[in-house]
Amino acid sequence: MGRETKFIAICASLFILASLSNATAQRPNPTPRARPSPVPRNFQAGAVYVLTNQVDNTVAVFRRTADGMLTPAGEFPTGGAGDPVPQGTDPATDPLASQGALILDRGHQFLFAVNAGSNQISVLEISNTGLDLVGVFDSGGVRPISLALHENLLYVLNEGGTPNATGFTVGTDGTLTPLAGSTQPLIGDTAADPAQVSFNPDGTLLVVTEKAGNRIDTYTIDENGLPSAPIDNASNGMTPFGFAFSNPGFLVVSEAFGGTPSASAASSYSAGDDGVLSVISGSVPNSQTASCWVVITNNGHLAFVSNTGSGTISSYDLTSNDGTLSLINSVAGDTGANSAPIDMALNVSSHFLYVLAGGLQSVISFRVEHDGSLTLIDTDGGLPLGAQGIAAK
Repeated sequence: MGRETKFIAICASLFILASLSNATAQRPNPTPRARPSPVPRNFQAGAVYVLTNQVDNTVAVFRRTADGMLTPAGEFPTGGAGDPVPQGTDPATDPLASQGALILDRGHQFLFAVNAGSNQISVLEISNTGLDLVGVFDSGGVRPISLALHENLLYVLNEGGTPNATGFTVGTDGTLTPLAGSTQPLIGDTAADPAQVSFNPDGTLLVVTEKAGNRIDTYTIDENGLPSAPIDNASNGMTPFGFAFSNPGFLVVSEAFGGTPSASAASSYSAGDDGVLSVISGSVPNSQTASCWVVITNNGHLAFVSNTGSGTISSYDLTSNDGTLSLINSVAGDTGANSAPIDMALNVSSHFLYVLAGGLQSVISFRVEHDGSLTLIDTDGGLPLGAQGIAAK
């Protein structure tokens, strides 16, 4: 696979085709079911962060008011280089083809960002005036696209060259120290086309999705933070992309099905102590196109999936104690025609959902309602073409 091919995510490369196929179709929009467990309410102010992914890479900061509105608050350099799309490229292009390019630590003290163009990870400290650069660190591979953090353990997914997952320890000042013996390959090797790396809630399992091979790689993590060799798990559906864990540790994975119109789905899994995944709910359809990113509310009861080809957000129910996944609403939120939602983040209370719309070069803000529906708050533009990675607090 050539470098230019890898620049374009499956979600984005099929965006134009999907848009044409769906232009005259009616979007299924089932009546939302009542939610037995509402999303907790917390009306404190916060912030939203977006990785611009430009040659001179920066993080764009938006101040968030208590009602979810955003105000631009400047851009802060990462000290590294992003991997932007060429000028003239379709705005829907998804240059990193990943989830987790920009993440927050649990205490909201540090931001961690990938610099895919310079093979580096940046750490930025959050301050009252914006972001202060702590340092820039080699990623241990080529073209880092996704990050995972558990306590003081950080892993990066390097997509280029021979793909790998590599670990670091995080100091109290945010500095990264390479973890000797932590680098592990992916099952699919150079043909993997990975999308995301993340930990399970207790940090004992590391997970990587492989889009090209329809695989989910897992690695058990020992007491020293070191991973096992990769464990090969077949994805229940085609093109596994983004994923998230619920509080009990159930895994929800989006399935883009190669961008086939109206064919997307999501599956839920449980994970054994040996790292083997077991399907709970297999490929629950949402009748949308190119489902790619997943977030789960902090009470573990609601999952949202962004559908790049449809310009929509689907909602799923996770209230069952056994990890059963069921569709609430195929179109819980609508980001608009040609908006190409390519990444999402919930604020700390899960009261607000922020969607990075690549087609609009904007952040679209929604309020999360008790029934799992989404109410549009506002749209904030001004982002550069190729921005990717979003985090919120």
